[in-house]
Formats: sequence, structure tokens, C-alpha cells
Amino acid sequence: MSWKNAFRTALPPALVALAVTLLRLAGEIRGWSETWFSRATGGLVPASAVSWVVGITWLALPFGAWFAWRLARAGVAKPGGGRALAIAAIAVLLLYGGGRLVSVVRIGFPAFLFAIWTVAVVAAAVAWRAWPALGRVLLAYGLLSRAVVAVVMFLAMRGQWGTHYDYADMPGVREIPLGAAYLLFAFLPQLVFWVGYTIVLGMVAGALVVAARGRGGVA
Repeated sequence: MSWKNAFRTALPPALVALAVTLLRLAGEIRGWSETWFSRATGGLVPASAVSWVVGITWLALPFGAWFAWRLARAGVAKPGGGRALAIAAIAVLLLYGGGRLVSVVRIGFPAFLFAIWTVAVVAAAVAWRAWPALGRVLLAYGLLSRAVVAVVMFLAMRGQWGTHYDYADMPGVREIPLGAAYLLFAFLPQLVFWVGYTIVLGMVAGALVVAARGRGGVA
């Protein structure tokens, strides 16, 4: 699959992600239920009650499955289900295990951030090998959906909107110059870590679809 087709395939889900992001932003600004629209900043994996449900992190699963189904239906060669699942599982272990290891080692800041981003890139590179054609679409979707979040975070951090997008519960972030804070806590995390996370999570769902459809040729 060409990159042009990858972005074309990723565009409709990216628009859904845009709508979800704007809904989450509106809910936080208007003070809707903290259960669903918490302004607390999550860690590497959102864990604030069920507030993460109104967000785009988990959308990588259904969209990853949908992308895989689209590719298979279009006749794009796919890997064996067992192989794809094994590689996707290794990528998940690298992502979560590597993140845990970095936390345990307790290296200084900002080295900690660079280490976390590196883990995400490595895990995504491994996941990519499960099915490169799906990896292209997931990368396109990840960039499109997370670029929107990066823009929202810049506006929120500049205007101090009091949301999780501008780290309302972390006043220390506001003490850092806007340019540096945005680069370290918004731009790079969104376009590096969260894109990598999207590829890994989406590949897991895609591998399950491949396994369900049976074996085929390798893309």
C-alpha cells in the first residue's frame, strides 16, 4: 500500500478521533462529570477511573481491526495469523516492560522522557514487522489523530484552560517556559510516544483479525 492510500484510509477514523478530542475538551472546559471528563493528567497509560473512555487512546484497537479488515478485503497480502500475533505480543511486552524498566531505573529528567520515547519507537518498529502494510496505515492514523491533540495542547497550555491538555493538576509544568514545556510534554509525547503506542495497540487488533481470517501471503 502506498503512503497516499495509507493516509486516505486513515482519514475517516482520524476525523472520528478529532470529534472525540473536541468532545473531551468541551467536557473538561465546561466542567462536565469528572467520572468521564477528568482533568487529572494520566501517566503513560490513562488510569483515571473511566475518563479515558472519552478519549482517543483506546480507539487504536477498533480502528486497527477495521484497517486490517479493509486491507484483507482489498486483497493486500497479509502475514500468517500466528506470526502476526507473536510479533504483536512481543511489541506489547517491549512497550509496557520497557516503560516499567525505565520507571524502576529512575534516571534523571529529561533523560527519562527520551528513554520512554525510545521504548515506544522500538516497540512500534517491532510491531511494524508483523504486517508492514497495516503499519503504514496505523502510522498515518496515529500522526493525523495525534497532531490534532498536539495543536489542542498548545492552545490549552498557552491559554491555561484548566484541562488535562495543559496539565492543570501539575503546576510545575507551568513554571517551565512555554516553548520547552510544549516540546517536552506535548509535541514530542504526542507525535512520538503516542503514535508508537497507537501502532502497537492497533497491530494487536489487526493481528487478531488476520488470525480470524486465516493464513495468507506476507505483505
